[in-house]
Amino acid sequence: MGRSRRTILEDGTLRIANVSKSDGGRYTCVARNPFGTASSTGTLVVKEPTRITAPPLSMDATVGESIVFPCVISTDSTLEPTFKWFFNGKLLDFTRQDHFEMIGGGSAGDLMIRNIQLKHSGKYVCMVHTLVDSVSAAADLLVRGSPGAPEGVVMGEITDTTAQLSWVPGSDHHSPITSYIVQARNPFSIGWQAVKTVPATVPGQMLHATVVALNPFVDYEFRVVAVNSVGVGEPSAPSRQIRTKAAAPEIAPASVSGGGGNRGELVIAWEPVPEEHQNGEGFGYVVAFRPIGTTTWKQAVMASSEASKYTFKNDSLPPLAQYEVRVGVYNGVGEGPFSDVAIVFSAEEEPSIAPSRVWARTLSASEIQVYWEPIAERETNEKIFGYEVVWREEGAASSAVESVRVTDTAATITGLKGSTAYLISVSAHNSAGTGPPSSPVNITTKKPPPSHAPANIEWNLTNSKILLNWEHVKAMDNESDVTGYKVVYRQNWLGRTSIVETNRTSVELQLPSGEDYLIEIRSQSEGGDGSSSGPIRIPKMSSLNSKGHLNADISKVADFCAMIFVVSRLFL
Repeated sequence: MGRSRRTILEDGTLRIANVSKSDGGRYTCVARNPFGTASSTGTLVVKEPTRITAPPLSMDATVGESIVFPCVISTDSTLEPTFKWFFNGKLLDFTRQDHFEMIGGGSAGDLMIRNIQLKHSGKYVCMVHTLVDSVSAAADLLVRGSPGAPEGVVMGEITDTTAQLSWVPGSDHHSPITSYIVQARNPFSIGWQAVKTVPATVPGQMLHATVVALNPFVDYEFRVVAVNSVGVGEPSAPSRQIRTKAAAPEIAPASVSGGGGNRGELVIAWEPVPEEHQNGEGFGYVVAFRPIGTTTWKQAVMASSEASKYTFKNDSLPPLAQYEVRVGVYNGVGEGPFSDVAIVFSAEEEPSIAPSRVWARTLSASEIQVYWEPIAERETNEKIFGYEVVWREEGAASSAVESVRVTDTAATITGLKGSTAYLISVSAHNSAGTGPPSSPVNITTKKPPPSHAPANIEWNLTNSKILLNWEHVKAMDNESDVTGYKVVYRQNWLGRTSIVETNRTSVELQLPSGEDYLIEIRSQSEGGDGSSSGPIRIPKMSSLNSKGHLNADISKVADFCAMIFVVSRLFL
């Protein structure tokens, strides 16, 4: 037996080193002693070794990408290989992993990693087992991501418009930080906003910056965000809140205007300066005005940051005189700028004359129509915006008046009492007020409509025709006489309403068969419509003729579900 590869050990074991195909065959072990000889024969089958022909290779990846680590082998065709993957020394359980999947089959056991995250950085090992041998190959995965959050944002010197800050960098996640963004928020901002800094772009190696263009006397918080080639990272925790120092105002009020008001008034209005631009405590306004063509300004101080209007009163002010006006600002630090000059007119005079030829007519017990001649432009110098109609009951206190304003030359007064005398007058009005009233018109409303509803209603249904009959309504002495009747009907509660008017106590309606109908009857008079009979339900009877009767008490029930029909004869 050659000594180089085959060796018999002391216990009789045969050791074959560097096995090759030629070593295959039958081997017999023979043992002898004084008492005899024993032997045992076995067969050695030599297989091709398992080799990883396409091992995984170390690589870099970016968060969110997907990669495949290859693991392809060559092995003896009689062997069945088993693939296993280890991540940082731990066996991967593919049934419990969302990101990992082994793909391939047969001689391939590739590892796919989907939607890679920073936590997937590390060492991956492909291990292959067969019945007779095992092999493995390893590779490293480096995952690059956007930077981690900076830490420890510290505030430095604070002025009225600047703030210095510094910070500690977070992890670069395997991609160098290229720059930093400083963000700020205050009580007036919508969330976090990027702010201007010096330098304008803060490079990745710089860990401090000066924020500029801040508003004076405003509370701020700051945070820092790092940027690398992958993207923008998570923001740092907010800094402590700081307040910039106060300064004199720099923004003047906007939209200066005015006009209107009462006679002898000059009304000046403006849009208040927002709080974030008031720059300090003790904020207020200086209102300056002068007649056009003069050089001296009159001034008034409005010591309120919320003020938006000032009214100068002087009975000697001519109506519709032109004034130059401007509004300035100030606070506890100093004075700010004035707005641009605007032209504002003083108040006009209220109308000096009343409408003429006022007359009225009664429409019903509760309505009066009033008419008048408009005031012509040649009759007055004042502008006319519209007219005010005022009325009260005759004999009532002058304080118990009601009014309505219209732009037309007629108005309808509603909600009045029946058989009641009213005094009505009309005035013109404009922005300065109301002019003198016209001479009052005395007019009495009509008697109220009958209070009794139509009673003893009978109906006769034949195919698609309904004949309704009811008792004549007799008005009381203090009520308007009945001039006719109004029959209102509709299909069920939601149907379209139809109206038939008649001066008789009966009416015939053409209604399609096969539907339920609701019918109401009320009297008519000069004073208006009288009380309703209440809903009368005509039931659906498409193939039957029927009659019905409703007495006076039942007719007052509003809900047809609660009605009691007294049917005198159901079938003809």
